[in-house]
Amino acid sequence: MEELPEYVDGLPNLCGSEQTVEAAVAAGRDQRVFLRPRSLGIAGIDSAFAVALHMHQPLIPAGGPDPRTAAIVGNLQWMLEHPHVGDNHNAPAFHWCYKRMGELIPQLLAEGKQPRIMLEYSGTLLHGLRRAGLDDIFDALRPLTSDADLRHAVEWLGSPWGHAVAPSTPVQDYRLHVRAWQHHFAAIFGLEALGRVRGFSPAEMALPNHPDVAYAFVKTLNDCGYRWLLVQEHTVELPDGRPLDRTHLPHRLVATSSHGDTAEIVAVVKTQGSDTKLVGQMQPYYEAKGLSRLELAGRRVPPLVTQIADGENGGVMMNEFPPKYREIVRECSGSRTPMLNVTEYLEQLFATGVQPDDLPAIQPMFQHRIWQQMTPGDGPDRLADVIEQLRHEDSRFHMEGGSWTNDLSWVRGYDQVLIPMEQASSLFHDRILAPGVPADDPRYRKALFHLLAAETSCYRYWGEGVWTDYGAELARRVADLAQDP
Repeated sequence: MEELPEYVDGLPNLCGSEQTVEAAVAAGRDQRVFLRPRSLGIAGIDSAFAVALHMHQPLIPAGGPDPRTAAIVGNLQWMLEHPHVGDNHNAPAFHWCYKRMGELIPQLLAEGKQPRIMLEYSGTLLHGLRRAGLDDIFDALRPLTSDADLRHAVEWLGSPWGHAVAPSTPVQDYRLHVRAWQHHFAAIFGLEALGRVRGFSPAEMALPNHPDVAYAFVKTLNDCGYRWLLVQEHTVELPDGRPLDRTHLPHRLVATSSHGDTAEIVAVVKTQGSDTKLVGQMQPYYEAKGLSRLELAGRRVPPLVTQIADGENGGVMMNEFPPKYREIVRECSGSRTPMLNVTEYLEQLFATGVQPDDLPAIQPMFQHRIWQQMTPGDGPDRLADVIEQLRHEDSRFHMEGGSWTNDLSWVRGYDQVLIPMEQASSLFHDRILAPGVPADDPRYRKALFHLLAAETSCYRYWGEGVWTDYGAELARRVADLAQDP
C-alpha cells in the first residue's frame, strides 16, 4: 500500500483515506503480532505483569496575544516558550519522558534482557510535538515501532485522537476520534505498523455506562478493528451486579443497547486507581509475584497484572521510573513472573485453546439495576424512564460513566465548556456530515481538526479559567468553519 502523508494542507492527516486505513487494519488482523522466538511463552510461568505509559498534551489557541486569532500550538511548546510560568520548568523533563523508551528498550535488549512496554500517545500530543519541531522524539519512537529487533518489546495502544472522554462525547464524534488516531498513527509510523495495533486505551479510563452509549462505544472499537480494551476495575461489574472477583484474568465486556443490540470486546482489567507511583515504582511486578495460576475454561493459566499511568506527570515518573524500570526488567527477565505486553499474553493464551467466548462476561457499572427494571428491546424511551426512576431512588446512581477518578463527573459543572462543544458538534453534523461533504475536502479536514481538539478532556478536568476559555474558543472556530460555504 502507498503510505499516507503525515500532513495535508498544513494539518495532521486525520481523514480522507478511510478505505486505505481500513484495509491496513484488516490485513494486520490475520497476522500474529508477537512471534517466536522473540515472544515469551506462558507455558512455564506462574504469573506476568504488563505496564502501559499514557502520554498526552492538549492543543491550545495560545500562539499569539489574541485568543481569537492565535495559532493552535501544543501545550508543551507553550511551556517551553514560557519557562518561568507556573511549573513550566518541567517542560524539558516532559520532552525527555516522551522519547526515553527509545533509549531504555535498546539498552536492555543489548544486555540480553526481556523488556516490555505499552505506549499510548494522544493525537494532539503527536501533532503538538511535531509542530514544536521536536523531531527527535519521533526519531526515538520509530525504531521501537518498525525495527524487527526492537518492536517485539513494544506495543502501541490506540486512543481517541483528541483525548476525548467517551461517556460525554457525542457517539458520532467519538468514532471520528478513533478513526482520526488510526489515520494519524499510520501517517507517522506506517500502515503496516497500524495493522499491529490491537488494544485500545480510553482517555481517563472513562467507560460509558449508559447502555446506548456503551453499545456505540464498543461497536466503534469493533468496527475499527480493535481486539481488546483496557478498563478500570471499578467501572465494570459482573452481570449480576457484583464486583469482579478475578481481576487478573481477561474478561468479555458485553454492551447491550435499549434496542436489544449487543456488542462485545475482550477487556483487560486495570486494577486500583490512577497513581503514578504504582507504575513509577513498578508495583505491578511485586503484585504479580504473589500470584499463581488460575483456572480458566478448564485450563490453569497465569494471571496478568496490568497497570497504566501518565508517563511524564509527577516526580516519580520523571525521575524514579527509569532506574526502577531497568532494575525490574533485569530482575524479572527469564523468571517465572516476566513482563509481557497484553497482546503477547492474549496471543499465547488463545493459542492454548482458550477462546474469547470462554472469558467471563462483564458489563459497565450500574447496568444490572437497569436490566432488573426493563428488557433489552424495550427502547430508549423506556430506558430514559428507568434511569430517571433509579436516579430518584438513589443519588449515587448515575449514567455519566466511570473512570479512574470516582470523585469527578465529566458532565456536571462543565456547562461553559460542554454547551459550546455540543453546539460545535451539532453544527459539524448538520453542515458537514449530513450533507455528505467528502472526508478529503479541506473544509471537512479543518472543521474536524478543530472539533477533535476542542473535545479534549483537559478543558473539563481543570474546569475553570483559561482552560475553559481555550475549549470554548476552539469550539467557536468549529462553528465558524462549519458554517462557511
